[in-house]
Amino acid sequence: MSIPAVHDRNADQAAYWNGPAGRAWTDRQELQDAVLAPISKILFDRAKVAAGERVVDIGCGCGATTIELARRVGPTGHVLGVDVSAQMLARARQLAPPSAPLEFILADATVHRFEPARTDLLFSRFGVMFFAQPAVSFANMRAALRPAGRLVFACWQEPRKNPWLMVPLQAAYKHVPRLPEVGPEDPGPFAFAREERVRRILGDAGYSAIALEPVEMLLDAAVGRGLDAAVEGALAIGPASRALEGQPPELRAAAANSIREALAPLQRGTAIPLGASIWIATAKNP
Repeated sequence: MSIPAVHDRNADQAAYWNGPAGRAWTDRQELQDAVLAPISKILFDRAKVAAGERVVDIGCGCGATTIELARRVGPTGHVLGVDVSAQMLARARQLAPPSAPLEFILADATVHRFEPARTDLLFSRFGVMFFAQPAVSFANMRAALRPAGRLVFACWQEPRKNPWLMVPLQAAYKHVPRLPEVGPEDPGPFAFAREERVRRILGDAGYSAIALEPVEMLLDAAVGRGLDAAVEGALAIGPASRALEGQPPELRAAAANSIREALAPLQRGTAIPLGASIWIATAKNP
């Protein structure tokens, strides 16, 4: 699998997303996009994308947000999707309409040479929490923005405020050791959980008008497909899947039963709505 040129401290993340994690997200692309659709809707509302704009979608993954951005900017605009995962970008290229005003590049946004001062909007749905030196990464991305250009992204708040991820993990912990402790500033899903850290990073990277909006919602872990689908999803992607990685089949089966028992009381028809908390971060290039 081809891995792009990356900042030396981002090499582990590039390898991770070009390995089993990238395959899991690619295999479940349609379902994960459905789970995260409520967040995408809020992001697009806050981004206020206009026809003719030039947009960079950071950590675009399998391309759902990039494709929607391209629809919104129309034929006179342009969207660039950037990701370090070759397999996820391959899926994105499969999904993209042939005539859409977009392109995808395999690149690390920390070191990629963006066309300077041409972009109206930097956009990301959970693609910016994995940089080892995020202020350096955001400064490099800011070079792409025109004066007064905008930044909009979503990131997770702290784990305890995201039961849609933590309920399956706590059930799995009945059978497997806890995941290694991750420092509050280490790359990972919750690296931007603290508002003051995000403000510091963006300020150090030279952005102005920095704001973080807390948003709480319910996400359907079953995507309207019932309890079996929710258990399958927890075993495939997210912290519970990482805790169970490499474990023997009998232990995984026991953990799956515990996850089922934890989720069953929360089921509402074919849905399993669970709480999620995010930040919508916005800023400008001075």
